[in-house]
Amino acid sequence: MRQTVTRAIVIARTNFQEADRILTVLTPDHGKVRLIAKGVRRVKSKLAGGIELLSVNDITFIQGRGEVSTLVSARLHHHFGNIVKDIDRTMLAYTFMRWINRATEDVAEADYYLLIERALTSLDDVKIPLDIIELWFAMQLLKISGHAPNLRTDVNNAFLLPDERYEFRMEPMAFEQYARGAFRAREIKVLRLGLRAENPEVIANVTDVGAVISAVLPLARSILKQSVRI
Repeated sequence: MRQTVTRAIVIARTNFQEADRILTVLTPDHGKVRLIAKGVRRVKSKLAGGIELLSVNDITFIQGRGEVSTLVSARLHHHFGNIVKDIDRTMLAYTFMRWINRATEDVAEADYYLLIERALTSLDDVKIPLDIIELWFAMQLLKISGHAPNLRTDVNNAFLLPDERYEFRMEPMAFEQYARGAFRAREIKVLRLGLRAENPEVIANVTDVGAVISAVLPLARSILKQSVRI
């Protein structure tokens, strides 16, 4: 039987039978893969230390005839140790993994692997605020899944203007001019940056971004919930 060697990040796991575990992993070259790790819950299992949550793992598996393949070997490549020291960072990491698992269904391009790897790397950096990481992740997930909001023109297809106020409309996924709207040019620019930035650190470097994040993060969450069904 041909063995496949790749890198993987666990995004979900479920105990199975007496000592096994079903793992859902993202890989950069084989998409989303479901694996059975036989005997991994036994104390002396050779697999246990090499297939951890909140880690990048090097794995070898054998493709199964059905939906679940068999994990043959696993070695820990990198563990994001700072995340597990902080309950809020840990919980946000679990949230990201749950969102990606739901967004990908049975297919996952390499971009999803890169997204979760960069998100975990950012969560491991205690200098980057959590709300900035969440905003960046939400906007990136919307972009990758094909649900990015229109941040260039309004509901009437007119360019967004720097001196106007806007409200966001879910059905057309666009802004609409509104005199008492909560969103102005600065908020929209931060949302655009969330779509373009390679990592959250880029947003964190924006001067006085904290107040803007508090205004746009609830919107990003709402769009994600509406579009990706997280």
